[in-house]
Amino acid sequence: MKNNFKAQFSQNFASGLVVFLVALPLCLGIALASGAPPLSGIIAGIVGGVVIGSLSNSNISVSGPAAGLTAIVLTAITDLGAFELFLCAGIIAGILQLILGFIRAGSISNYFPNNVIEGMLAGIGIIIVLKQIPHALGFKNENISSETLFENGFNPNYLTEIFSAIHPGAVLITLVSITILLIWEKVPTLKSLKMLPGALVAVMIGILLNQLLIVSGSSLAISSQYLVNLPVPTTFNEYKNLITLPSLNGFTNIQVWIAGATIAVVASIETLLCIEASDRVASKRRITDTNLELKAQGIGNMLSGLIGGLPMTSVVVRSSANANAGATSKASAIIHGVLLLVCVLTIPFLLNLIPLATLAAVLILVGYKLAKPATFIHFWHHGKYQFIPFVATVLAVVFTDLLKGVAIGLIISIFYILQGNMKRAYYLSKEQLNETDEFTIKLAEEVSFLNKAAIKKTLKNVKPGSKVTIDARSTSYITTDVLEMIQDFANVRAKEENIHV
Repeated sequence: MKNNFKAQFSQNFASGLVVFLVALPLCLGIALASGAPPLSGIIAGIVGGVVIGSLSNSNISVSGPAAGLTAIVLTAITDLGAFELFLCAGIIAGILQLILGFIRAGSISNYFPNNVIEGMLAGIGIIIVLKQIPHALGFKNENISSETLFENGFNPNYLTEIFSAIHPGAVLITLVSITILLIWEKVPTLKSLKMLPGALVAVMIGILLNQLLIVSGSSLAISSQYLVNLPVPTTFNEYKNLITLPSLNGFTNIQVWIAGATIAVVASIETLLCIEASDRVASKRRITDTNLELKAQGIGNMLSGLIGGLPMTSVVVRSSANANAGATSKASAIIHGVLLLVCVLTIPFLLNLIPLATLAAVLILVGYKLAKPATFIHFWHHGKYQFIPFVATVLAVVFTDLLKGVAIGLIISIFYILQGNMKRAYYLSKEQLNETDEFTIKLAEEVSFLNKAAIKKTLKNVKPGSKVTIDARSTSYITTDVLEMIQDFANVRAKEENIHV
């Protein structure tokens, strides 16, 4: 056992270090975008790495504060008026996720169509970009709001007020940071530097540039109000005070419970989708127990809320970085969490040199990737049944809130499905799966996302060495969710288990 631990540690330390370097600016940036204390993002990253990493049986997935929750968290903190009250919502979300795990709700993500999920993420991306513009431009006047522009008709003085509030130094650092991030994405040699992710380089250059401006006495220098503000403890009591405890009054507040339930639903769906994606990119192709994952996420979110951290999910960006860095076990996620803990305890004074403009630049690109034009074009090419629910979800998320946006997208998707053929998606030949090695799955005229779970369950039960015929000759419409699932079955699992498709 000891030798096994040493082997896993040595094999996964490099990948854990890479994930730590990717996660550090994201933890700070997502806390910033959520309107929460910067330390709360780091705490969530630590709990996501050490606690959820230990409990989950996914080799690749890494949990932490997620961009997909920023809109909900920001709205909840603003409405509740106190971060201590919001922490109760995180605890409630964890309890609900734990319950979802015990009632085996791990397949819930199968009942949400990809276009609605992608629409939700695109809407969140747009919100992230809009919310980061003030930090990217270094607004000095926090009272400026978008409503002012059209107050009592068009108000041109608003534009003058906007430009006079901009900090040129913040704009400079934002532009430099975005340039670095784009170069790191576009240049293959730089992108292949696993130990030096673009976000970390942008943060380092942002710090150096601002320090040079300060030393030279330039008017472009950014003062402390535009920098990260983490507590720098020096005594035992100060270290103890790093932990923000939730206000127990929150458990009697109906708004807190609504926020908690919203976080539980969205975080669970996002986690399950990320787990599905992580299993695809994992080198060993192991299937993660989604019910166990929900329990792990629930315990992690409860603990995070108890000690002042943000709610979290399994995160695609960190999980992808983990897989690309060569992780072979969950030791990598745990190592990244330990490194975050060491960092916040030993060098918070260095983190406090990071300009908020740099983190805004990182988040603007994260938001852009969630809402990139290619996603809109993708659903446009798949026809109105995919595109209209997608766009409706995007607009509803941006102009109302996340839950209403997803609900509107689902209603429109269901409306289109009810217009079509609601026959059973497929039928099996008379021979049962456990009695024959050869059978046929005949798809119906219309196969929608509502049929995804049944088809997935059938494919999962196919025995190694079987011969499967998938007959779609009478099918006029098949959702991309099911099509991709069948392609994955034929191209990956079938080859591994000698199944003839």
